[in-house]
Amino acid sequence: MKLKNQKIVVTGGAGVIGRELIKKLEGKGAIVRCFDINPKPQIFSEKIDYCQEDLSKLNPIEFINFNPEIIFHLAATFERTKEEVNFWKFNFLNNILLSHKVIDAAKECKNLQKFIFASSYLIYDPTLYLFKKPSSKPVKLKEEDKINPRNLCGAAKLYTEKELEYLSNFREEYPFNSILVRIFRVYGRGSKDVISRCIRAGIKNEEIELFLKENSFDYIFAEDVAEGLLRLAESDKAQGIVNLGSGRSKRIKEIIKIIKKQIPSLKIREVIKKDLFEASCADILKLKQLTNWESRTTLEQGIKKILDYETKQRS
Repeated sequence: MKLKNQKIVVTGGAGVIGRELIKKLEGKGAIVRCFDINPKPQIFSEKIDYCQEDLSKLNPIEFINFNPEIIFHLAATFERTKEEVNFWKFNFLNNILLSHKVIDAAKECKNLQKFIFASSYLIYDPTLYLFKKPSSKPVKLKEEDKINPRNLCGAAKLYTEKELEYLSNFREEYPFNSILVRIFRVYGRGSKDVISRCIRAGIKNEEIELFLKENSFDYIFAEDVAEGLLRLAESDKAQGIVNLGSGRSKRIKEIIKIIKKQIPSLKIREVIKKDLFEASCADILKLKQLTNWESRTTLEQGIKKILDYETKQRS
């Protein structure tokens, strides 16, 4: 499927993945309407039709009148490390209700061919990849593995997946394909992940607290996430659940070594925390079969790009 001159909606376009995705869509000549609760990023060109609004209060007409062929639904609220009591409200409004509103509007778009949903690996049963002691190697999670959402955010993602699966039972009324992309640990320019936080602390000569440095995650650069989403949009065969990760897993302590090569003065204070150890990784065989592509950005390359970005922002 060619994206040139295609009408495409991106929700959450001002986020770390959305900014990269919109840049790529514009480069392919797509006609983009972006929705986000945050102001329009300065890097966006005048060609981007930008709607700053709360999607939990979405008026379906804004989707229906635009009549998109593709929708990338990225908008979400995350609180991965520890969900505070207020997240109860934000999760319902910005994950469950918001996604329901977007899907409700999408199903009335007559030209819609694909609905691509940014889901999460947090849907998988944590007993598959959490251990009492650090694991010698990561567990490769497959699309057909057992699901049991790890937290409220994972539960919200699963609910949205189920709504889209429900509509797929009514193909005559709603003939679009849904692609449920379970994304692993994203890091990128301007993100809030541990990699970016370490780099920002290092630039400011501040100390950063870290715990469970034996944890091992599948980190994927936001620019690669955007590329993966594009490849799935272009694939004629893509539908259903697809993992999107690098297919590689790194321990936090290994990442710290890479950052210290770039910022030797980085100050780390290790905090003792009693918790289970994670060792997760994406099985990306289905992604490669559908797109003939896989993530190319190494952690060394991604960290260098973030360091350049954060240095420029600070100056």
